[in-house]
Amino acid sequence: MVEVMTDKQFKTILEMVGMILDGCQDLAEAKEKVQKLIEDQSDGKKED
Repeated sequence: MVEVMTDKQFKTILEMVGMILDGCQDLAEAKEKVQKLIEDQSDGKKED
C-alpha cells in the first residue's frame, strides 16, 4: 500500500525543519537534530 502525503503534511514537515534550523548554531548541529528525528521515527515504526 502506498501512503500519499498531503500538501498540509508536507507544509508541516517543512515548518518543523525551519524551526530546527532556527534553533541551531551551525549546519552540523541541524544535521544531528534531523538525523535524531529520523532515527526516532524509524525506531517507533515496524516494517512489514
